[in-house]
Amino acid sequence: MGMSIPRPVTKSPLAVARKAMAVAEASLPRYSSARSRKDYTQHQLFAALTLRQFFKTDYRGIAAILGDSADLRGALGLTKVPHFSTLAYAADRLLKKGASTPSRRPCSPEPRPAG
Repeated sequence: MGMSIPRPVTKSPLAVARKAMAVAEASLPRYSSARSRKDYTQHQLFAALTLRQFFKTDYRGIAAILGDSADLRGALGLTKVPHFSTLAYAADRLLKKGASTPSRRPCSPEPRPAG
């Protein structure tokens, strides 16, 4: 009769941001490439993308939330807010293809469904 103990679920965006930063720092290199501009670390971008999921918003939405919240920017160590396209490119690199694979966005549009 082993009962599993439920993991606590937080409703605090700051707690989510701090945990995401800790997970990213433990598992991702600081930058995706030696030649990256170094405006944002992969840790910061991963945490921002985690907050995007937490808030159930799009890239523009999380950029606006970060712009409005000095507390969240502080938790992520951001001195400026990433452009929404920076977050989209990071999502391609970090979430879809894996952190160690360089990302290139496809040049052609996605195929449209027939009909």
